[in-house]
Amino acid sequence: VQLQASGGGLVQAGGSLRLSCAASGRTFSSYVIGWFRQAPGKEREFVAAIRRYGTIPYYADSVKGRFSISRDNAKNTVYLQMNTLKPEDTAVYYCAAAASVYRAAGEDEYDYWGQGTQVTVSS
Repeated sequence: VQLQASGGGLVQAGGSLRLSCAASGRTFSSYVIGWFRQAPGKEREFVAAIRRYGTIPYYADSVKGRFSISRDNAKNTVYLQMNTLKPEDTAVYYCAAAASVYRAAGEDEYDYWGQGTQVTVSS
C-alpha cells in the first residue's frame, strides 16, 4: 500500500482544514488507517484512526470533539476533518496503514506510512 497525504496548509486559530490520505491498492478497505502528527522537537503522536469499512473511529483526547476521521473506500481515501484548530495542532501530519492493529494508537503497529503534510496554525 502506498499512501499520499495532502491538504495541509496555514490557517488561523479557530479555522478548519481537511486532510486527505489517498491510497493505492485494491484492498484499501481492509486496512486500518491512522493519522499521526509530529511537532518540532516532539515525538510523533497518535491523532485518529478508523477501522476497516469505517465502522469504528478512534481519537486522541487532545482532538476529540474537534477532529473527525472518515473514509471513502470507493475513492481509496481517508479524510481528517480538523475544526477549531489551535496553535498546538501545528505539526507534520502523517497517515499510516495496517492490515490489523491491536491498539489503534500504537505507532509501531502500522506497516505503511505516507510522506506527511504540514499543518500550521497561527495565533
